[in-house]
Order: sequence, then C-alpha cells, then structure tokens
Amino acid sequence: MNDYQLIVIGAGPGGYTAALRAAKLGLKTAVVENREAGGTCLNRGCVPTKTLLHSSEVYHSAKNGAAIGIHTEDIRPDMEEIFAYKRHISQTLSSGVESLLKGAKVPLLHGTARITAPHTVVVTDAEGNQNTYTADNILVATGSVPARPPIPGLDLPGVMTSDELLEGADHLYRSIIVIGGGVIGVEFATFYAELGCDVTIIEGLDRLMPTLDRELGQNLALILKKQNVHIFTGSMVQNVEQSEDGLTVNFTTKGAANAVTGEVVLCAIGRKPYHQGVFAEDLNPQMNGKSLWVDEHYQTSIPGVYAIGDVSSRIQLAHVAAAQGTACVEMLAGVENHVDMNVVPSCIYCRPEIAVVGITDAEAKANGIPVKVGKCVMGGNARTLIADPGRSFMKIVAHAETGEILGAHLMCPNSTDMISQISEAMANHMTVAQLLLAMRPHPTFEEALTEALLDLQAKLAK
Repeated sequence: MNDYQLIVIGAGPGGYTAALRAAKLGLKTAVVENREAGGTCLNRGCVPTKTLLHSSEVYHSAKNGAAIGIHTEDIRPDMEEIFAYKRHISQTLSSGVESLLKGAKVPLLHGTARITAPHTVVVTDAEGNQNTYTADNILVATGSVPARPPIPGLDLPGVMTSDELLEGADHLYRSIIVIGGGVIGVEFATFYAELGCDVTIIEGLDRLMPTLDRELGQNLALILKKQNVHIFTGSMVQNVEQSEDGLTVNFTTKGAANAVTGEVVLCAIGRKPYHQGVFAEDLNPQMNGKSLWVDEHYQTSIPGVYAIGDVSSRIQLAHVAAAQGTACVEMLAGVENHVDMNVVPSCIYCRPEIAVVGITDAEAKANGIPVKVGKCVMGGNARTLIADPGRSFMKIVAHAETGEILGAHLMCPNSTDMISQISEAMANHMTVAQLLLAMRPHPTFEEALTEALLDLQAKLAK
C-alpha cells in the first residue's frame, strides 16, 4: 500500500485548493512545498501586488485631498512601511493556508520534490536530507516564474522581474522603466505613478493590454498619460546598458531608434511554466511547448501523474489553477465537477480596474459569430462622478440572434467584483432579457450594467 492516495507538489492556489478538496473527499493527501505556503500568488504575485496598489491608492487619495476640500500637509510615501505591510498581509495569508492544511490533516512536507517514478516522490529538505514517499497519484502544481527574454543587459544590477521588485526598497525610485504593457507591467506602473515616481512603459505591440478589447488598452493609456506616465507602444527593446545617469533602455519605434534612462528597470514580459527538476532525468513527460502536456483529465503522459495551473495551463491565473485543482481531484474521487472551465474572468488592478470575461466583438467577427454590443459610458453615473476615476465604461457582447451573453468588458471601479455576475450568466447561458430582470441598487457603479444591457437590448431588437 502506498503512503498516500495523493501527493500534491506545490502549495500555491492550485495545489493547496486541490489538497483541501481531496482531503474533504476522503483521500489521504500530502503537500510538498519548498518555499512559503500559498505559492507565488500569496507571496510574490497577485496578493502582494494588490496590497501595494491599495497602499498607493490611499497615498494618492490623501495627497489629492484638497480637491474635495480636505487639506493635507506635505505627505511622502514611506516605502519601508509600505513593503512591511505587504509582507504582513502575505505572511498572514500564508499562515492561514498552513492552518487550513493542518486542520484538514494534510501534512505539509517542506522540501523540494522530485518524481523518480510514476508513484514515487523524493523530498529533499533544506539540510539535504531525503525522504521517499509513494502515492496512488501525484499532482504537479508548481506554477510559473517570471520570464526573461534574451535581451542584452537584462542581467545588469537594477534590472528586475516582479519577484525582485516585490522584495521592496528603502526608498521610492525616482524613475522606473517597465518593459511590457501587460497585466504585470500596468499594475506596477500604476503603483509607482501614484506614488510620484517617473514611469515609462515600453510595449512591443500596438497598445497596452494587447490581448484585451482594444478600447480598454487605449483608454488605459490615456488615463496613465494624464498621470505623466510615458508610454511607447509598437516598440521593441534592443538592449539595456549602464549609463552615468542610471540604466538606459535602447529600443526602436517604427524602425526609429529611441532610448530612455531610469533608476531601475522592470522586465514584465510574462511568466513561464516552472517544472525544473520536478522529474528525474530518465522520466520525460510529454511537453506542449514549454508547458507540461495534459489530457482532458489533467493527466500527463506519465500514468498517475497529473498537472494543473500555470505549469500546464494555457491561461495562467490563480483562480484557473484552483478550479483545475478542484476538478482534477474530484475526477480522481469519482465526483462530478460542475465548474464551467470555459468561462474564465480576468481582472487587472489598474485605476480604474479592468475586468473581462468571454469574447470581444473583434474575436466574434474573426470566428464568424454574429454579435451585438451594448455600451454605457459612465460619465452620468453618480458613484463614478463622486469617485472621479477617469473615463469608465461597460461593454456587453451578446449573440445577435439568441441574445445569449457571450462576453463583458468593464473598466470602472469595483469591476473586479462585478464581473462574477456576468460569468455566472454566461455559465448558465443567460440572455440579455434575463439579466435585465434583476434590479440593481442606486447609487452604485453597477447601475451602469443595466444601461449597457438596455443599449444592447435595443440593438438586438433592430
């Protein structure tokens, strides 16, 4: 008999969620983790980033209090306190994960895991001691790490990924250059801009947030420029070099040479799956590009070895990893999973927030799907007028013939909390008419959703 029915490698959102669900379903389970419980999300990713953004929002609001009749003295950000608060939040949540695992009687094995056979895991602790465990099934949930492209100069001191930047600094950088205008790049740009740092973003494609609805990236660029953020899109970085005034990033825009100098550089061009050392040298799982290949049941090419989350998923989001982990262990336990894995909301914590789910009208057109789009620009929304977050809007996409909701693209305060009702509607194949049956309270940002739906309903009727 094996030591466990399931061994999970990685205690991030995918791993610990899977382990807790497995334990609740009666599977004898253990988790292996070589760093803090909670993984990247709680310690080096979404949670600490959102904690920093909360701090910068508080500072920015206080700094600009005079605009609403609140006169403040000269306020300066205390970077040591800001990052101490960030560490406190991460440590609190990480300890909470450990407590949940302990309460579920799931051992947390501290060390580095290596799969040496389909049912065997060797765990090496910090002192080099090794212990061998066997399991009916093994679940790899080792996540991802920041990617560093082969650009000359990215190894210079002061050039960082999000991991290093989140470790903190004892002072506010006078200037920062962000390579990459995706989620990571714009969130850090928002944080430093609100604190008064000189920020430059360099993005290779034609707009910020290039994977989202075009208007979202264009609108975000306008808002950031009003905050004195310098934005270069359609620009390719050639190299980074040390100069007398700091770090100089050389790049081309439409073929023309350009350069910008800053105190530090953030490389934010995405993340890559992490599975280094997870498999023994003679154990070679099938790959899908840089990711582990898995079938529809999350099983790798090695029988009894499964993978979920960033290490194998096309979509690298914490809630996707958690949903996949739950689905995988429920499948192993013979329990039917009801989460619709095709409806995946995404949230970006810039200012104002962005939240999306489903397809854009451009994607629908490219795939031959007839759609109509309803929109509400929120200039007349009471809460938006009060908060003054910059141009905010909601766009809803529906099938032109059936009225079924196919997508939503929100850019407004609290949009990251509101997107779930659209996700729920899509998972249940609801129509515009059905969503309009709900009364939305006043005064809220959410009222704009009714306006966007009414606009969409009128277009569907034509």
